[in-house]
Amino acid sequence: MRTEIETPLLPYHITICGLAELALHADAGVTHVVSILDPHWPDPEEFAAYAPHERVLWRFDDVVKTDGGFVAPAGKNVAAILELGLRLQREPVKRLLIHCHAGVSRSTATAVILMVQNNPGREAQAFAELDRVRPRSWPNALMIRMADDQLGRGGALVAALTEHQRRIAQAFPEFAELLARHGRAHEIEALDTAC
Repeated sequence: MRTEIETPLLPYHITICGLAELALHADAGVTHVVSILDPHWPDPEEFAAYAPHERVLWRFDDVVKTDGGFVAPAGKNVAAILELGLRLQREPVKRLLIHCHAGVSRSTATAVILMVQNNPGREAQAFAELDRVRPRSWPNALMIRMADDQLGRGGALVAALTEHQRRIAQAFPEFAELLARHGRAHEIEALDTAC
């Protein structure tokens, strides 16, 4: 599976992956890393094999509701992504690797947020770029909603996410079933009512 792209929406290459894929990128020339892990998950050891790089680590659960005893993504997390995006625009970045546990939700939401940050009106294009690098992605909707608000997109980012989810659910019904069984049934069901 392809995990890295060059996109016109960012001035550097971007790689999105999960924990199981980290070792595959040790020799890929990664200069910057965003790690998003569950609060009590151990730090991955794979980065010891990477060339020197700059790394940020954020810890929150992959949930889209703020109840249930999990550490949900918060506005401060999205603000940190946006601050990082501004910094990366000013620094010499060759290749950014973003990972979470599976490379499906938190990391893909982060990638979309970075792509749309300086590209208002190109929300749908950001999801098309995401499709190129992670065809079976399901960006964390809570993170996307907060980014839409913080960037002042008036629902455009959320609407683009809904269209992305609809495409993914239709193209990969078994993936949609898996998501539904793992706490995202309400998102799948909402696609039927949003038509």
